[in-house]
Amino acid sequence: MNTTADQLHSAADTAADKIGSSPAHQAFRILQFGFTVAPILAGLDKFFHLLVNWDQYLPGVVAGISPLPSHTLMLVVGVIEIVAGIGVALRPRIFAYIVAAWLALIIINLLLIPGYFDVALRDFGLLLAALALARLSHQFSRK
Repeated sequence: MNTTADQLHSAADTAADKIGSSPAHQAFRILQFGFTVAPILAGLDKFFHLLVNWDQYLPGVVAGISPLPSHTLMLVVGVIEIVAGIGVALRPRIFAYIVAAWLALIIINLLLIPGYFDVALRDFGLLLAALALARLSHQFSRK
């Protein structure tokens, strides 16, 4: 015999299945994964230089006004990126916007260095993706 509670439970399961399999929800999860892993890996690599020597991305103007030595400043950047990645995993509604703002600062920084305009353009695409994650998080994340 089908009770009202069984019907409600079945309806809730069906709704959850639809949300989990919707293309929008899948896009949200893909973006959340990407903006969790990429900043954490980039942040960690500021300490190890396995991907690239990150110090080359610091323009002389910024190095000149910073009270920190260039390498130390890049280590601080690495910590910020690690925190941002963890933040996207835990609270995407907030941290996706923070990552987008961080990418805007990175783009400005790259535009100050001749020869890195292609990287700035790529980061503009990442900024748009971070904003898409932020918008999707309003529908698919409670945090």
